[in-house]
Amino acid sequence: MHTIVLATQKGGSGKSTLAIGLALAAQQAGHNVRLIETDKQGTLSKWQCRRGLAEPLVEPIYNPADIENRLPALERGGVTLTIIDTASGITAATTAAIRHADMTLIPARPSIADIEATAATLGVIKAWKKPFAYILNQTPLRGQRIDAAASTLSDDAGYDLFDVVAQPFVVMRNDHQDALTAGLAVSEFAPSGKSADEMRDLWRWVETRLNCAVPAEEEIVAVPEFPILLRERLQSIQPPSSLPTWADTNPSWDACL
Repeated sequence: MHTIVLATQKGGSGKSTLAIGLALAAQQAGHNVRLIETDKQGTLSKWQCRRGLAEPLVEPIYNPADIENRLPALERGGVTLTIIDTASGITAATTAAIRHADMTLIPARPSIADIEATAATLGVIKAWKKPFAYILNQTPLRGQRIDAAASTLSDDAGYDLFDVVAQPFVVMRNDHQDALTAGLAVSEFAPSGKSADEMRDLWRWVETRLNCAVPAEEEIVAVPEFPILLRERLQSIQPPSSLPTWADTNPSWDACL
């Protein structure tokens, strides 16, 4: 069984929506998937209530020790992929989940605030010497800001862009929020849409990396100072005046879940 954790310091990065999208993409690819929710906000549990008893099921687990005990039981029960959605910040449950992960995915929107906020999460991942990758999420359709953010993430992590920044980038579209409201994943809500294609492609990228994951640095390191090599790179990120703001895209009320 493989275990994936979605974690980042900053709220509103889209961890829960990505967890759902990846879970359904993996399930449609033949995996027996279980979702674990460690965030007491309960986004996944509420989604499960709207969805009913359709797979994949969501298990709320808030005690860090229970995560370690539950994962072997899921594997014995035939689960082939567990995806753990965590709360914002670095909590005991998030640290425990990262410790037992085969890969940690760090969602980040293409903004300097999101990029800076990945530092604490990256420090925990490297301390446990775990494979990881960034997911550039809720991006505009195109623009220099996306490429600048991707390059900054890979440079500051100390790895090649194509090793640690997942492909494709996930564009901000209403299908994600509409699917969440309906108790569906985007690949169920609009299976022929561009968002569904992106999520299936993203799962294929993640699955490939699970089988040949990029490890973190071998030595245990302290949580790095803010920001990780970002001050010199701020000038390379163009001001957002040339691109639409989030408000211009008219996101729905739950666009940042």
